[in-house]
Amino acid sequence: MKIKTLFIAFLAVSTIFVACKKDNAPIPVNVTLNSGTASGIWKKGGTYTINGSLIIPKDSSLTIEEGVTVLFADTSKRSEIIVKGNIYSKGTASNPVKFTVPDQYKTSANAMQGLWGGIVASPTCQEILFLYTTIEYAGAVTTSNSLSVINGLYKAAAGEKTPALYASNVDGKVVVMNCKIQNIKEDVFYMEGGKIIFANNVFASSGLENGGVINLKSGCTADCAYNLIFSSNSDGFKLSNSGDKIPQTHAVCYNNTLVNCGWRRPDIKGGSVWMEKLVFAELYNNILANCRWGVKFSKADTKTIYDYTYYYGYTQQCVNQFTPNTTWAEVVRGTHDIAGTTAGANDPKFVNYPLSNDGMNYAFDNSWDFHLQAGSPALTGAKTDVIRNFPSGLTIGGITYTAPAASAFYGAFGAK
Repeated sequence: MKIKTLFIAFLAVSTIFVACKKDNAPIPVNVTLNSGTASGIWKKGGTYTINGSLIIPKDSSLTIEEGVTVLFADTSKRSEIIVKGNIYSKGTASNPVKFTVPDQYKTSANAMQGLWGGIVASPTCQEILFLYTTIEYAGAVTTSNSLSVINGLYKAAAGEKTPALYASNVDGKVVVMNCKIQNIKEDVFYMEGGKIIFANNVFASSGLENGGVINLKSGCTADCAYNLIFSSNSDGFKLSNSGDKIPQTHAVCYNNTLVNCGWRRPDIKGGSVWMEKLVFAELYNNILANCRWGVKFSKADTKTIYDYTYYYGYTQQCVNQFTPNTTWAEVVRGTHDIAGTTAGANDPKFVNYPLSNDGMNYAFDNSWDFHLQAGSPALTGAKTDVIRNFPSGLTIGGITYTAPAASAFYGAFGAK
């Protein structure tokens, strides 16, 4: 009888212990920040409501754990995050981080209205990391009271549209991988220096009246690979060595898929890839589908290489505009490019995307699938021996991140 009693008591204590352990499980926090400094850890699954601009101080870091929602609730504040220290956003595939606005503001009318500022890093910032993170509805117009203006960052003037991400330290490290960035008012990423990897990202719908997606200035060394860029107002890649920073910008851009870029900007600047002002660029294995112009070369460094580009145009106008001629002398063609002369030639056979989609349409459909069907002519023939700037990767926070090596298929996805 005593043994039976002890056993029942043991079960009761065990049940209480398990229940307590379950009851003491971490509860996602809900924090409101009006303005001031930010550092430390924003906890997994929490919601951090931002109602004013924040500064991550020099020699401090902010780590954002998986599942965190950074909610810019008061859109009248044009809130910015100024990074003088370091920022690490560590979402996962199943539990991403989100920089966003309340659901009631997520309308087609607000798609590119710039409801909050952006993430603006100063020259003292050493490390920027974004993994599995959604950034949307950024790009607010600055005022004289904007922290980026007060701190002399980006263009440091009122009336400018902030990018979603800005960096300016030539010795700093920037890694953005497996992220989705969408509905940005003007430029998406504007880099004035840094060792950079942008890989496996989706850039959807950016640029209300102007702006490109990846805009590099002098001082940048970058690997840009396996990105999907849909409906940029201007170029998907704006590659330049403008400015007076060292080193000369060297961008290796390979295995990217650019779709419907450039049609909403009615001049030669809108299109696909623009290389200018003595930039050293290398372009390989990119698919340009229904983009307004082909690759453009305007006083880039003579070392620059543009080759193995796969072109598709649904209309004859599109095909004509990615074909070099005397009317638009900036448009160039590589030796191994695949490009037809008639509308519809070289269909890449995306798994699920209507190639007839109007170039003015900027609404991104998450059901689209830009993998290549079996039998696609874009599955083979690309350049596999591309030399990356960072073949051994970049180490941030003790972990090394590397852009995947080039593939034999064109574009960002290959076969499903």
